[in-house]
This record gives sequence, C-alpha cells and structure tokens, in this order.
Amino acid sequence: MSYTLDIDRIIEMAWEDRTPFEAIEHQFGIKENEVRKIMRENLKRSSFERWRKRVKGRKTKHSKTSEATRFKSKNQK
Repeated sequence: MSYTLDIDRIIEMAWEDRTPFEAIEHQFGIKENEVRKIMRENLKRSSFERWRKRVKGRKTKHSKTSEATRFKSKNQK
C-alpha cells in the first residue's frame, strides 16, 4: 500500500512544474533517471512523452538552475 502511495506521490511531484527533481530525491531517495523510469512504467506512452517534452530543459525542475522560491511546510522533508 505504501509503495503505491509513494509511486503516486512521485508521479504527482514529477508533473508539478515547481518541484525540482532534487526535492523528489530528498524525499524518496531516487535520482532523476529513476523518476523517468517510474514515469515511463506508470504512464501511457503519450502521457510520458508529453511529460518529457514539458520537463526537458525546464529550469524549475532543477534547483541548481532555478531561481524559484516557494513556501515549504514544516511537514515536508
């Protein structure tokens, strides 16, 4: 059950424009390549391709290149 919830949350975070891959790595301990693999395995092909096109080169998906700042709840890791 927890594994399914984690996968769902990872997918949700990966779709969010302002959530960098580093945040996913910090919370779940998985790198960008592993996120890509999860997305490929759990999305329809067209959805995966749309997601890849959307995040490819997007500065906000990489905290080192992003100037975005946002509120972080104390409950978040």
